[in-house]
Amino acid sequence: MDKSLDEIVATNRTGRGGRRTSARRNPRSQIVGTAPVPSPVARARVAAVKTTPVVVPSAAATQPAADKIIVSNLPPDVNEAQVKDLFHSTVGPLRDVTLHYDAAGRSKGVASVHFQKRGDGTKAYQTYNNRLIDGS
Repeated sequence: MDKSLDEIVATNRTGRGGRRTSARRNPRSQIVGTAPVPSPVARARVAAVKTTPVVVPSAAATQPAADKIIVSNLPPDVNEAQVKDLFHSTVGPLRDVTLHYDAAGRSKGVASVHFQKRGDGTKAYQTYNNRLIDGS
C-alpha cells in the first residue's frame, strides 16, 4: 500500500472501476471478414434441418369451415337484396345479409353475409376472394 491512487490507476489500465474485457472471446471473430466456425454439433443440426422435408398443409385443411364472411369494396349503389341474391344463387341459402352505412346513410361498401350451412362461407371466400363480381 505504498502506492498512490494515481499509480494504481495507471498500472490497472482498465480505468473503468475494475471491469475487464472478456477473456473468452473467440480470437477468429476479431479478424475482419471471417465468421466464427460453428461446432460439429451445430453443423449436424444445420445439416439435419436442410435434409428434413417440409410439409405445408393446404389452406382448406388448416382453416375451419366458416359460415360468415365480410364482403368489402362494394360500389355505393349496391343494396342488401343484390348481395343476398348473388350469394344465394351461387353459394347457398343465407341466414342474414347486413350492409353497413355511415352516419349520413351512405353505404360504406362493406357487407356481412351469414350463411345457413357451415362451410358455405369458406366456399364463397374461395370463389369470390379478390375477384370482380360483375366486371365493372
